[in-house]
Amino acid sequence: MKKLFFTGGCLLLMVGSNAQDISKKITEAFQQFENDQQLKHAVSSLYVIDAKTGKIVFDKNSQVGLAPASTQKIITSATAFELLGKDFRYETWFTSWLSHQVGVYGIGDPTFGSWRFKSTRDTILFKEIIAGLKKAGIQSISEIFTWDNEASKKIPSGWIYEDIGNYYGAAPYNISWHENQYDIVFIPGKKVGDEAKIDTSATDFWGQITNECKTGPPGSGDNAYIYFIPGERRVLVQGTVPAGVARFTISGAHREPACWFSLSFSSYAKSIGFVTNDSAEYECLVRYVSRSDKSKANSSSKFELDSSGIKRTLYIHYSPSLDSIIYWFLRKSINLYGEALVNTFAYKKQGYNNTEDGLVIVKDFWKQKGIDGSELNIRDGSGLSPLNRVTTHAQVEILKYAKTKDWFPYFFDALPEYNGMKMKSGTISDAKAFCGYQKSKDGKEYIFSFIINNYNGPSSGVVNKMYKVLDLLK
Repeated sequence: MKKLFFTGGCLLLMVGSNAQDISKKITEAFQQFENDQQLKHAVSSLYVIDAKTGKIVFDKNSQVGLAPASTQKIITSATAFELLGKDFRYETWFTSWLSHQVGVYGIGDPTFGSWRFKSTRDTILFKEIIAGLKKAGIQSISEIFTWDNEASKKIPSGWIYEDIGNYYGAAPYNISWHENQYDIVFIPGKKVGDEAKIDTSATDFWGQITNECKTGPPGSGDNAYIYFIPGERRVLVQGTVPAGVARFTISGAHREPACWFSLSFSSYAKSIGFVTNDSAEYECLVRYVSRSDKSKANSSSKFELDSSGIKRTLYIHYSPSLDSIIYWFLRKSINLYGEALVNTFAYKKQGYNNTEDGLVIVKDFWKQKGIDGSELNIRDGSGLSPLNRVTTHAQVEILKYAKTKDWFPYFFDALPEYNGMKMKSGTISDAKAFCGYQKSKDGKEYIFSFIINNYNGPSSGVVNKMYKVLDLLK
């Protein structure tokens, strides 16, 4: 008995020694990290816990709110799994309206027309819609129009002007299309400073683009930005695209995706004789729903908005399930998906989409789980706003909570892999972050969040230095 007790005691001492050893190593590495010249004026936070026991392995500034960039997506994702469920699907309703007219009403499906899923690709989707309408007895239509929410604010507060015209700044709408992303194809000049011309044969909406883009050095990459022009449909493009290539593509955020869908669908439907409108140009029709209609708008397949207009639902398009949406949301860091999900939290509760109300729901949910509301000072669902402030403590607590849920395998699978670790990354101006899970060689499992704000110099340098610290968890 004494021998067994002594052996067990030795094992306990070894475990305690290992825990102290990793904490000491991280402490030394983090001190060296903070003393680096790139971090001279920066604020750094690292919080690491033992995934099984919840004990703190390392804590530096875990209660300081910092801009988390795209690591904020883990908060939105976990909230979505909890509030919506992994099998949740968006619905887009196609309804009858008077004679030979079809109205389209959506609740914010960000995958509608996306190329990432077979069922949502434009031509496949068009065929399914027409087949559904024909099954409902509609053999042809004269026009199609879309419903939108008149009261909704599309662009989240806190997004900066430089972002909102570009693809990663695509705002959520009741009806999105092609992830609200369109391409501009440039023909760069021969030398630096030459005009970079737009290839009009490969660019939609080229007539609405004021082009001031120039040619940059070979290999300089995408340094072009698209700006909305207040009060106009036109956009302005400035910056540079690299010399040395025949074509170079950048992507913008479409501000009228419902119209884009209507025009795209109508063009396809006309080509097969399903739309019988003889006009040379199809006019985009948008009708609006006010918040007073929310009780009527928040319904199911029996959707009926107005007794004098919409008669019945003809066809319903269902999005991919939430677990598939979250997969792409985290793997490719699609900001639109996060904003759509936050709006959906509000829709499910009150019948209309609204970013601010959705964010209140997010914060209230985690407050009920024991996270102080001031630890989640958030302005959007994606982390794009530089005004977001989140603590590493809150992120680790959310990651720990996720590990206890039955949807965790889907959440974990969706996390990208960087530096051989399952973690979400985040990058905005002078901010870099990583958070996720790591299993060490000795079988220990860790949960961590690492955020740096206001570093100087190239981000690649900071990333490598952050990896050096995180490598100690392997």
